[in-house]
Amino acid sequence: MTAFTQADLVGYIRRAAGEDDGLDLDGDIAEITFADLGYDSISMVEVTLLVERELGISLPEARTGKTATPKEFVETVNELLPASS
Repeated sequence: MTAFTQADLVGYIRRAAGEDDGLDLDGDIAEITFADLGYDSISMVEVTLLVERELGISLPEARTGKTATPKEFVETVNELLPASS
């Protein structure tokens, strides 16, 4: 993977925590906290564990928990991804 994108994150969120019918994850959500998007701590742990397992990285809770934003989550993943060969 060359870069982790918000679209990638949305895919992980849908797989791990689902999507509320009234929520548009494909909209401009970059600066909205996960809590304000309707995702609690348990949902975000599920998303984080799935990302960690599939990408082989360890994510800090402060930038991936319910008070974080999708932008912070994506930036953190990209900082931790190994450089492409």
